[in-house]
Amino acid sequence: MNRCETFRALHHRPGAPLVLPNAWDHASAAALAEAGSAAIGTTSLGVASAAGKRDATGTAREETLRLGTSLARLPVPVTVDIEGGFGMDPAGVAELAADLLRAGVAGVNIEDGRPGGTLAPVAYQQELIGAVKEAAPALFVNARTDTYWLPGHADGTARRLSAYQEAGADGLFVPGLQDESVIAALTAGYETPLNILYAPGRLTVARLAGLGVARVSTGSLLFRAAVQHAVDVAGAVARSGGVDGAGVPAYAVADGWADSYGK
Repeated sequence: MNRCETFRALHHRPGAPLVLPNAWDHASAAALAEAGSAAIGTTSLGVASAAGKRDATGTAREETLRLGTSLARLPVPVTVDIEGGFGMDPAGVAELAADLLRAGVAGVNIEDGRPGGTLAPVAYQQELIGAVKEAAPALFVNARTDTYWLPGHADGTARRLSAYQEAGADGLFVPGLQDESVIAALTAGYETPLNILYAPGRLTVARLAGLGVARVSTGSLLFRAAVQHAVDVAGAVARSGGVDGAGVPAYAVADGWADSYGK
């Protein structure tokens, strides 16, 4: 079974959703894989912010492609968040997807949200998904709709998901959705696996599993938590002159993460 097939199979385990951690650089991805994650995703916010850029503006294309190509050397399947396609037309996005597939990436995440709080036209998004699937048929295309993140668009969720499924999407992603009745209706109404974004303090993975969710993503949570922890540790050192380093990887361990990518 190749990586694309392995990744696809991880979305078809009733009652056992794929819990997908999202990395932002080489070290975070390698550490997550080493810790036992079955697959790794990237977070567009983390990748863009780490490069000093804004998320969802299409400016982190090169960083995303470079990172995705490197992460494909990991021993687990990797899926790459390509935002809305980095401002390219469907043909350009399809070419990028084909490049990622040739590099060994197993999937991509494509969103319909646009800068300024708008949504891409449904017909355009269908064309985009169709172009990617034609150029890279084996690639797992996770079609994200931002209807629950943008005020006043939630009632259009089902129409968009139906259109994206028709266009050939392999997964459907609705970040911001936490309503149990809506989630249950979507998992019952679509053959395509449903992806939900984990929200701290809200629905647990166990509860999402019970609702039929196939994939639970952490999104930018790990990146934001890591940055905050770094700030907390720096503050503790400044205030007390020392911190408890228990559980922190040794220098040699961190230096060895590079070996996860081959030479």
